[in-house]
Amino acid sequence: MFIETTSGKILSAVIIMLMLIIVIGGIFVWSRYEPGNPVEITHPANEIWNGTIYIGGAVNLPGYYPFTYQDTIETLVRAAGGMTDNYNPVNITLLLDDSKHEQQIQKIDINRAEKWLLETLPGIGETIAQRIIDYRTNNGKFTSTLGLLEVDGIGTSIYERIKEYVTVSD
Repeated sequence: MFIETTSGKILSAVIIMLMLIIVIGGIFVWSRYEPGNPVEITHPANEIWNGTIYIGGAVNLPGYYPFTYQDTIETLVRAAGGMTDNYNPVNITLLLDDSKHEQQIQKIDINRAEKWLLETLPGIGETIAQRIIDYRTNNGKFTSTLGLLEVDGIGTSIYERIKEYVTVSD
């Protein structure tokens, strides 16, 4: 009986000692722990590219148009006056300008151009672009580019700067 009691006490003492060692070791490790620098995850910036694209075929205003990485085919086709009535969506050609060809001056149809496209003309800002749209809405289509002189804010100096970039359609 004496042996069983002594061995039970020794076993209990060993277990308690092991538990104390584990707890004290854990406290020691935890007190020495220093969080490392935060992990910073980065990715390369989106490559921002701009250029010109020739939009031709079954569009109303074929020619060269500026584009950015944010443009979609739909916005580029709208810039080219939209698709003609006889277009076939199965046959779309997309040509990127390699700058080896001399670019033709792209004319903007002042009877169809959206505000953002009119704003690309030299000397035409947001306000005058809206006035052009308001003028054609209130007075009908322009019959010639000289009709721009009737728009408030467009004088002969501005007209001289933009006349080679504009055209009118039926």
